[in-house]
Amino acid sequence: MLQKPDPRPPLWSVVLPVAGLLLLLVPGTLTGHGLGIALVSAGLVGAVLAAVHHAEVVAHRTGEPFGTLVLALAVTVIEVALIISMMISGGPEANAVARDTVYAAVM
Repeated sequence: MLQKPDPRPPLWSVVLPVAGLLLLLVPGTLTGHGLGIALVSAGLVGAVLAAVHHAEVVAHRTGEPFGTLVLALAVTVIEVALIISMMISGGPEANAVARDTVYAAVM
């Protein structure tokens, strides 16, 4: 007998984005150390995984072809946000980051 899926989202898909946001608000002194960078990186990875999970749930509910478009749009928004954050944090030396990233994606 098939069981109905639980309509509630998994706990990790709610906790990880909140934890990532809290880690983002940590003062800059912590992010200057290796442990701080590792924590912020883990928070970013968790938030991205949760966002993709939520996009996948929406994609399953909407079905084809809209589900594929939802997933493609979610991944594109995440990639653009990461590129912009790298450009902002890199200063004037990071002007070529967007060009190089798009070129690498095309290749």
